[in-house]
Amino acid sequence: MEYEFIHDATTGEAKARFSLEHEVVGPWIEVELGHESAKLTALLTAIDSVEKRHESEVIITGHEYTVTISRDDVEIQTNASFNGTGPLSEMLTVDHIHYDESEYASCGIDDFRELLISWSRFTNIS
Repeated sequence: MEYEFIHDATTGEAKARFSLEHEVVGPWIEVELGHESAKLTALLTAIDSVEKRHESEVIITGHEYTVTISRDDVEIQTNASFNGTGPLSEMLTVDHIHYDESEYASCGIDDFRELLISWSRFTNIS
């Protein structure tokens, strides 16, 4: 999984940019995790619980994205795709309203944990 963290030159906000096949992870980490240490702790605890076989799967549903942590991998997808909502109408896409067509990504648990730790260091989440 290739990514980089940057600070927006205008707002100073932390931004996450990912390769095309993991593009949905960027908005997820910005919107759902942001700078909240409680959410970071919940995600790391969920990983630990699955790895120690206390649970076979943990699903965390946020405002816009859902994360599914299983023994095999971690999946992130938009709630719209998770709930079966169809794509935006052509009228909206013709008007150049930005819509991230990448609605789903998966990665290994170790990669996901490292991503969370890297984000916490970048954003100074304690």
